[in-house]
Amino acid sequence: MIDLLKAFIAKNKLFLPADRILLAISGGIDSVVMADLFHRSGFLFGIAHCNFSLRGQESDTEEDFTRQLARKYKVPFFSKRFETSEYASVNGISVQMAARDLRYCWFEEIRKSGKFKFIATAHQLDDQVETFLINMVRGTGIAGLHGISIKESSVIRPMLFAWRKDIAAYASEHRIGYKEDSSNIEEKYIRNKIRLKLIPLLEQINPNFRRTINSEIKILRGWEQLGSKELLKNSSRFCNSQSGNTIIDLKVLRGLPQPELYAWETLSSYNFNPDVVSDILSSPEESSGKVFLSPTHRAIKDRETIILQSRLSLTVATGRMISANTKRITKPLKLRFSIVDHMKDKEIPAGKEFASLDFDKLSFPLEIRRWKAGDSFHPFGMKGKKKVSDLLIDEKVSLPDKENTYVLCSSGRIAWVIGRRIDQRFRITAKTTKIFRVHR
Repeated sequence: MIDLLKAFIAKNKLFLPADRILLAISGGIDSVVMADLFHRSGFLFGIAHCNFSLRGQESDTEEDFTRQLARKYKVPFFSKRFETSEYASVNGISVQMAARDLRYCWFEEIRKSGKFKFIATAHQLDDQVETFLINMVRGTGIAGLHGISIKESSVIRPMLFAWRKDIAAYASEHRIGYKEDSSNIEEKYIRNKIRLKLIPLLEQINPNFRRTINSEIKILRGWEQLGSKELLKNSSRFCNSQSGNTIIDLKVLRGLPQPELYAWETLSSYNFNPDVVSDILSSPEESSGKVFLSPTHRAIKDRETIILQSRLSLTVATGRMISANTKRITKPLKLRFSIVDHMKDKEIPAGKEFASLDFDKLSFPLEIRRWKAGDSFHPFGMKGKKKVSDLLIDEKVSLPDKENTYVLCSSGRIAWVIGRRIDQRFRITAKTTKIFRVHR
C-alpha cells in the first residue's frame, strides 16, 4: 500500500518529497492509516486535530489519541476546540457545514504560518461514491457529480486511490489502533443513510456498483472540465463583481444558448438549489426587490440584474458617535472629518462624497447609524420633509445599497444621508463662520 500511495502522489503531482504536509487527523481509521503510510514513506508531516465539542468525552478521547499519535511519530501536533453547535446556530447553517468551515479555515491558518505546503485529508474511494450519491440526491449539477477533487488549491487527498476495505486490511495487518466515531452509525445523517442503507441495496442490483460509479465519476469529471472552460469563456459577459457583490446581467444571460445551464453552474457554487435557480430565471422584471435565499448566500432581483451577497456579511452594524475632534473613522464607514474657517476657505467641494455643514448648527457628539423605517429629513434644495425611504426609491437604489445606507445625525435629526443628500437645516449660509466637512 505504501507503493500505491507513492505512485498516486507522483502520478497526480500532489507534492514534492521535500514538502511538509499538514495531515488532518480525526482519529478514525482512514486518517490514522494515512498518518502511518506517510510515516513509513518518509514524508515530512505534522498532525492537526479538531475537537468539535459534539460528543462529550468521546471527542476529548479522540483528541488525546491523536496527540499520542503525533508523539509516536515525533511530528508537530496542533489541536483546537470549537463550539461548533453555537457557530452553526449563529450563522444559520447545519452542524456539518459549520464543522467543515471551522476546520478548513483553521487548517489554512496553520498552513499559512509557513510551516506546511499543503493540507492532506483522508478521503478515500468509498467517500467518493457516497459524495456522488449525496450530491445527486441534493441536486448539484455536474460540478457536484464529478466527485471529490484529488487536489483543490492548498488541499490534497492522497488516499483517493484506496477503498475502505483496503484501508481496514492494512490497519489489521499492521495492528494499527484507531477511534471509531459513534456518529458514523447514526442514521439521522444523510451520508450514513447512504452508506448503511442505499449502497447495500444498489449492490444487490450491481455487485460492482462502487467501481462502476467511480468510473462514471472520472467521465463526468472530464465533461465538467470541458464545461468549465466554456462557462469561463462566457461568464464575463453576464457576471461581474461590484463592491464585494457578484452581479448577474439576466438580459445577457438569457441571450446565451442554454441559459439555464449557465445560470445553474454559476448559482450552484453559491449553494442555490435547482428550484430556486429556476425561480430566479423566470421571475418577471417587475418583481424587483425579491429575495432568494441559499444556506450561505442571498440573491436579490434588481430589475434585469441579480445581486449575490454572502449572508455572513449581512450583520447589523452598530451606531458610531463622532466628536468635534474626530479626524477619521473606518467603521462602519470610512470617513474623514475637518473643521474649516468659512472666511478663509469659501470653496465648497462638490459631489455626493462630500458634506459641508454649518458647524455651529450641529450638536456634538454626532451619531452615524444605518437609516431605519420612519426616518425623515429636509433635503437640501427642497421644501418640506421627505422620508429617507422615498429618497432611496426616487434614486432607484438597489436593496443591498439601501441596507448599507447610513445617516449622520445631530441630536436625533438627520444632517446628512451619507453619500446622497444633506439636510437643509444644516446648510452653509452667509452667516456661517465654521464649516464641518465630511469626506467619504
